[in-house]
Amino acid sequence: VQLQASGGGLVQAGGSLSLSCTASGRTFSRNSMGWFRQAPGKEREFVAAINWRGGTTYYADSVKDRFTISRDNAKNTVYLQMNMMKPEDTAVYYCAVARWASIATLETNYDYWGQGTQVTVSS
Repeated sequence: VQLQASGGGLVQAGGSLSLSCTASGRTFSRNSMGWFRQAPGKEREFVAAINWRGGTTYYADSVKDRFTISRDNAKNTVYLQMNMMKPEDTAVYYCAVARWASIATLETNYDYWGQGTQVTVSS
C-alpha cells in the first residue's frame, strides 16, 4: 500500500494551494482519510478529516473556514484545498488512511501514511 501526496510548494500569504493524495495497492473507499502537518520543531498535528462517503468533514480550529478536504473514491484520492494561507501554515503535510469509516482525528487511528509534501507560506 502506498499513499502518494503531491501539490506542495511555495505560496505567498493570502494565496492558495491544493494538495492531493492517491492511494495504490488497495481500495480505501470504506475508510475515512485525513491530513496532518508537522512544522519545524513541532509535533505533527491534525488538520482535517473526511468520512468514507465524503459527507462528513472535520477541521482543526486553526484551518477552519480556510481549508477544505474532499475525496474521490473512484480515484482513491483525497484532496486538501488551502485558501487564505498564513505563514503559520508552513509545514510538511501528510495524508493518511484511518482504520475505520467514521471521522478520526488522532494519529493512532490511522494505519497508512503518505511520505509528506512541503508547504511553505512566505509573509
